Order: sequence, then C-alpha cells, then structure tokens
Amino acid sequence: MASPLFDWRECLPEDGCPGLLVGRVWIPAHEGPSPVLVREDGVHDLSGVAPTLSEILNLEDAAGLLAGLPPLPRIGDVAAILENSDPSRRDASLPWFLAPCDLQVVKAGGVTFIASLLERVIEERARGDAGKAVAIREGITTALGGDLSAIVPGSAEAARLKEWLVERGIWSQYLEVAIGPDAEVFTKCASLSAVGVGADVGIYSKSTWNNPEPEVVLAVNSRGKVVGATLGNDVNLRDFEGRSALLLSKAKDNNASCAIGPFFRLFDPTFSFDDVRRMEVHMEISGPDEFRLEAASAMSRISRDPQAIVNQTIGAHHQYPDGFVLFLGTMFAPVMDRDEPGKGFTHKVGDIVRIRSRSLGMLVNRVNHSEAIAPWTFGLSALMRNLAKRGLLG
Repeated sequence: MASPLFDWRECLPEDGCPGLLVGRVWIPAHEGPSPVLVREDGVHDLSGVAPTLSEILNLEDAAGLLAGLPPLPRIGDVAAILENSDPSRRDASLPWFLAPCDLQVVKAGGVTFIASLLERVIEERARGDAGKAVAIREGITTALGGDLSAIVPGSAEAARLKEWLVERGIWSQYLEVAIGPDAEVFTKCASLSAVGVGADVGIYSKSTWNNPEPEVVLAVNSRGKVVGATLGNDVNLRDFEGRSALLLSKAKDNNASCAIGPFFRLFDPTFSFDDVRRMEVHMEISGPDEFRLEAASAMSRISRDPQAIVNQTIGAHHQYPDGFVLFLGTMFAPVMDRDEPGKGFTHKVGDIVRIRSRSLGMLVNRVNHSEAIAPWTFGLSALMRNLAKRGLLG
C-alpha cells in the first residue's frame, strides 16, 4: 500500500477553521457533488442553500449569509473526508473533496511576475529545447540589464522601454503582456475539469520539459466581485509553449492538468483581499528519485494588482454569469538541473507537489501522465442530470 500523501492537518489554514471555508465534496450515496461549508465541527452540506458553489458565491453578501446560517446537514468529519481525498487511502463508498469550483470558468493570468518573465522569453527563443536554455538565459540577462520589477505595466516608462528593446531586436510577445497595457488572461480549462486536493495532476506524456506553477486563485462572482481565494497548480508544458505561443492550449489544458483547492476561504473579518496581496506561497517538489526542490512566491512582487487583472477579465467587454476563478500567475520558474547539466528541471511521474499558504492551507497532488489518469467524464450535463435526480433544481 502506498504511503499517505499528506497529513490532513496540513491542508487547513494555520489558524484552523475560524474563517469561512467552502468547497465541494463528492458524495457516493448521491453519485454526485455537493457544495459544503467546512467548520471545526465537521463538513456541512450547502446544497439546500443552492445546488452549486458558483450560485452560492453569486448571492449578495455570500459570506454574511453563510456566517448566519442555521444548523446544516453534516456530511462527516473534516479529518475523515480529507484523508479519503488521498487516493492511497480512499474508501470509494465515503465522501472526498473535489476542486472547490464548479460552474465557474477557470481563467489564468500569464507573465504577471517580472521574476518569471525571463524564463518565458527563454522558452520562446529556445523553441522548446531545454538544452539551449542556459546560453540564452545568459545572453538575455545581459541584454536586458537592470531590474524590470520597478516598471509599471502600461506606463509611459514601459512604452519607452519597449521602444528601446525593439530597436535592439530583443522584444518579445511575453514582454508585451508583462509590461504592456493589456494583461494576458487565458482560459486554463473547462468548467468542472479541475482536480482537487489529493488527486493526481497530469502532464502530457509527449512533453520533456515541464513544471508546476504554484499560484493564488481568486473566486470572482458574476458581478466581478472578488469574494475569496484558494491555491492552484497551473501545470505548464514549457517545451510546447516554447515551440509556439499558439500551442498554449496544448501546453496548459490536458486531462487533470489543473489543480485547485483544498477550499475557498471567503473574505470576512478573519481574511481580506489585502491578505492575498501580502501572501507568500510556498512550494515543495519531492520526487521518486529523491529529488527535492523548494521555492516561494511573494504576492507583493506581482507586477499588476490582482484587482486590475480581474478588471481586465470581466466588464462591459466580457461577462461571466456563473462567475469565474482566476489564477494570478507565478514567479516560480525552476532552473535547477535535475538530470543532465544544462537541462534544468522537468517533472517525473510520481513527483509530489505541495503548495502551501499560512492562511489557505495546502494543496497536494501527485504527478502522473494525463493519459494514465482516469479520464474526465462528469461534465455539465452529468451535473445537471444529477442535481435534477436529487430534486435540487428549482
């Protein structure tokens, strides 16, 4: 029997459950999911309030409503359901946690940290060949010179820098979205396709250069209001994106290539949007080859304020009636050699990725090939049929 993937206590915020933690649980007896409220005294079914978490987050003052609810049906202990979310310990007859989002579209911001900009440009120039990265990195670092982190995207100073770089032949589409006026915001994956805590996370088997991307993920309702946050792994195939930016969908969207969780922590007196802005995200990779890598990402170093990225995603130009979740980007771009010198980091099947934040808990997943992970079959039509069968659609 495989060793347990995690200790359930690690998945909770360091302050326990004083805030509003919401998520989704698969309930075998119902053959479907329910939105839940996670409290110290257990995991409680919210399907009587609304059948989907997206609908709950779309309510006016969702946090206030949830804080004042009368007793709810109790599904089980937090510890038991978290432990059952680990496939190595799962009893398929008992509930387990899913990714906390359901009908929301999964969006992602790209190149939002100057610290990871260099690696995007390297991918582009290396055309997906990891072996060329070292020489290109040295050349671009010399050409770019000083620290770009002080540049305000879309500012007059950024425009002057762009002109200077274009003249020297080192402009890039990644520089455009890093310091230009328009943020890169793309659709990471389809609604309901993200995996949650404990699940295998997928890399396409044809990729030979890839990495996790630990990120903060915002929960945004249909009115564009940010109501909470969680953690995410925006798995990326560096070789595919490096060959062509038009391969972004292949680089980003494969079976189980998006992990989100373990729960959304809603904004309330214990947790605010400013706490997100000050947050540090820590990541650890431990491999079956005894490889170990640790890194940290400080949200204070993001080049665009999270609210500004939200504003570029939703508005008069684009609506999301079920809300959306938004990956805020990462400053993590591993360059440590894992195997051959100069080849940098890439995943191996069996890697365990742990992404932590003091106020959001821990998201942990084991890496596998996308083709080897159970295919995604429970989509929107299956959800609607299940909710109708349970009498939850009014």
